[in-house]
Amino acid sequence: MHRTDEVLVQKTKNGDLDAFDELVRRYEGKIYGLAYRFMGNHADASDLAQDTFIRVYQALAGFRGDAAFSTWIYRIAANICRDELRKRQRRRSVSMDEMIDASPANVPTADGSYSPEETVQRYEVQRQVQFCLNELSDDHRLVLVMREIQGLSYEEIAGALQCSMGTVKSRISRARSALKDKMSKEGELLSGRDRLYTKGGKSNAMS
Repeated sequence: MHRTDEVLVQKTKNGDLDAFDELVRRYEGKIYGLAYRFMGNHADASDLAQDTFIRVYQALAGFRGDAAFSTWIYRIAANICRDELRKRQRRRSVSMDEMIDASPANVPTADGSYSPEETVQRYEVQRQVQFCLNELSDDHRLVLVMREIQGLSYEEIAGALQCSMGTVKSRISRARSALKDKMSKEGELLSGRDRLYTKGGKSNAMS
């Protein structure tokens, strides 16, 4: 039987830890996805998702239900991600383990319907999107992830970020434009690099 967030929240407040576990299972994928797209790597995303649920549990007694639980938890996750980036002063690093985890050889092929070439192509597209997302401002990245990847409504995003819907729509519009521009430039760089590689390959073959 499906229990609403409100029921699970109240049961958690009454000391039912199983109810909180159900909330975690319900939202862990979404919160991890938000953290991953915001931070750009699995290790940080896992840590920040865990921090989010710890913060949620600690603050749950004060949750009055003025906003939906989903809005409230997204607000906490977004604040934790932004705080972490501020602490790092926008310094981004990727460990060797993370590079291996994200390599084409480790990208799952879902039901096996993709050939090795298609898998590599899909990986390259994902890598390019994530790279360009990382180049956006924090505010732009956050609204794009919430809207385009998490599928939240404008109302939900406004509630999570505690701003007006007009502000949300404006940020999303500017974020889409910025991402499109960065994707275009990144695509040009990749094309140029491929042309140089091909040219070099022909030259080597002739020598």
